[in-house]
Amino acid sequence: MAFTAQDVKTLRERTGCGMMDCKKALSQTDGDMEKAIDVLREQGLAKAAKKASRIAAEGVAHAYTNEDGTVGVAIEVNAETDFVAKNADFQGFVKTVADTVINENPADVEELLTKKAAGTEMTVAELLQEKIQTIGENIIIRRFQRYEGVVATYIHAGGKIAVMVKFDTDVAGSDEFKTYAKDIAMQVAAAAPSYLNSTQVPAEVLEHEKKIMTEQMINEGKPADKVERIVAGKIGKYYEENCLVNQVFVKDSKVKVDQYTAKTAKDLGGKIEIVDFVRFEKGEGLEKRSDDFAAEVASMVK
Repeated sequence: MAFTAQDVKTLRERTGCGMMDCKKALSQTDGDMEKAIDVLREQGLAKAAKKASRIAAEGVAHAYTNEDGTVGVAIEVNAETDFVAKNADFQGFVKTVADTVINENPADVEELLTKKAAGTEMTVAELLQEKIQTIGENIIIRRFQRYEGVVATYIHAGGKIAVMVKFDTDVAGSDEFKTYAKDIAMQVAAAAPSYLNSTQVPAEVLEHEKKIMTEQMINEGKPADKVERIVAGKIGKYYEENCLVNQVFVKDSKVKVDQYTAKTAKDLGGKIEIVDFVRFEKGEGLEKRSDDFAAEVASMVK
């Protein structure tokens, strides 16, 4: 499989490794991006690459709740340029679509397009086409997540990242809980956990990580009889980095998120459990536009 300058650029962005290291890894794996990442990790050159680092498309990621805070929605709507994403008409459209999700509870984007847009006589699909015509850019409703119950939302950098967290609690009305809930939403935005807790990590993901760690230890010359113990310790570190409740709390490095949750619940004399969360980052996973960097490395790939 051949690879291009853009592939080298993408691998560099996903791993933080040097240009030549990325080129060698792609050569070694016949251009297979995921295998190249594994090679770089086995060599100790890269940490786990999160697919969410592939930020590309313009638009916004937003999160909203209804008036009484019992239903929330996180949504991403893409456009072609950052200029349009800041357009009041575009932002109003995103809010209308979010309100429609809150009111109608569609199963997916396809069903959402058939619903009557909140506050209008048009379907969401018809309103979308109208906005494409009046704004002059292609607009895509990419994804959404809807929660019912006690929810908290957080929007970072004017729509670059949208977070929504769902809780099971009997102290939702207190100001202290609202502060705590916002802290957790900000934690999700800042630390980008992949899972809620260790039990949610799929077995195949765990086995893949163990394989990478084992190869890395062998490549570093660690004694075979100690590799298993070292890998077990590294898996604990993996949970700490990737599972929300196991993460170090970003506002107080002396405690983990689950400890902060337990302390808040105790202080308020009630129960608090983080049930679920969603984190949308604008354009994650979408292919980037080419830029001058591709030309810069083109000669190195040839």
